Amino acid sequence: SYEQKYFGAAEKRGRLCLVASRDGRAGSVTLHQDVDMYATLLDGEDAAEFDLRGGRLAWLQVARGEVRVNGQVLNEGDGLAVDEPGRLRLEGAQTAEVLLFDMIGNGA
Repeated sequence: SYEQKYFGAAEKRGRLCLVASRDGRAGSVTLHQDVDMYATLLDGEDAAEFDLRGGRLAWLQVARGEVRVNGQVLNEGDGLAVDEPGRLRLEGAQTAEVLLFDMIGNGA
């Protein structure tokens, strides 16, 4: 199947906007996998947080710009895998567009 939806900058600015999920909740498009995909636009003082649950894996992909994730600087094209539960804080961005995937982890 195929699904398409537009998410404007205002929906993503300074927050993690759910754009795709297994069940299509909160107006997101439906994926046929156990994954939630978020998009955000961050700049300057903007910050966003995500709590990763146990048994889950997060993958962050920086589509453009620069952002700090829990103090680690990521630049355009960089990715970061996180497999430990806890809070992820995205901040200190310079015109950043970031995708965050929350998916089933290994052994879960």
